[in-house]
Amino acid sequence: MHNTTGTDVIRRNNVTSAGGGDGPVLLFSHGFGCDSNTWRSVAPRFTDDHRVVLFDHVGAGGSDLGAWSPRRYADLGGYARDVVELCEALDLRDVVFVGHSVSAVIGVLAAARVPDRFAGLVLVGPSPRYLNDGDYVGGFTEADVEELLEAVESNYLGWSATMAPAIMGVPDRPDLGADLTASFCRTDPQIARHFARVTFTADNRADLPSVAHPTLILQCRQDIIAPVVVGEYVRDAIPGSELELLDATGHCPHLSAPEETAAALRGFLDRLAAARGR
Repeated sequence: MHNTTGTDVIRRNNVTSAGGGDGPVLLFSHGFGCDSNTWRSVAPRFTDDHRVVLFDHVGAGGSDLGAWSPRRYADLGGYARDVVELCEALDLRDVVFVGHSVSAVIGVLAAARVPDRFAGLVLVGPSPRYLNDGDYVGGFTEADVEELLEAVESNYLGWSATMAPAIMGVPDRPDLGADLTASFCRTDPQIARHFARVTFTADNRADLPSVAHPTLILQCRQDIIAPVVVGEYVRDAIPGSELELLDATGHCPHLSAPEETAAALRGFLDRLAAARGR
């Protein structure tokens, strides 16, 4: 088995770190089609009293594309393994994982593997399953998902230009839609197509009841990717978790409403500190 060194992990996932202080380490994890730059309006607000760690999933941003393989990343567990290796390489402990979209589930899986390294989870627009399934409402039919995946696989750049503004959900801010489109288009198309299929066909509902860390779910009131009913499902499935509905619209409140997103995160950190007697 190949032994991955700390230097390998830092290069592979384009890891950057800033700040310090007595608060928990904040590990920010981006969603599909994005990279660590999407946290630029939120993460710097916490560097005075927290170590802030950012990284790119393999295939995104400044990550090492040569580290990608369809076998390792055949499911979300491969990405969770990367997060575990990152925590071990940097010897991160007392981690609050802040995961957007598909990274919310990746964080759940990573925390289950090395629970002693984690202190809490903040899940931004999570979905354990995008497909409707019996009584479960994920927001997408099988036909919806197949149509989406066919569009991604046949014309990824065209799909990105159409879908990114809709996902952002703030038509009065076309700059943000354009910014997300550019982020999608920077992602390697082959890897993006594979990651899309892994993301939109995954079913991680069974992983939620075993979450053992304090958890905050942040959900926008209008989100075409993860509707409120999904946030409510996640809240009901994770013991003791909180659901906070943001006034923001769209699937990327850390970009469209960074002040509100940061305030919700700060509130969670304050509650976590109070519960621990700090």
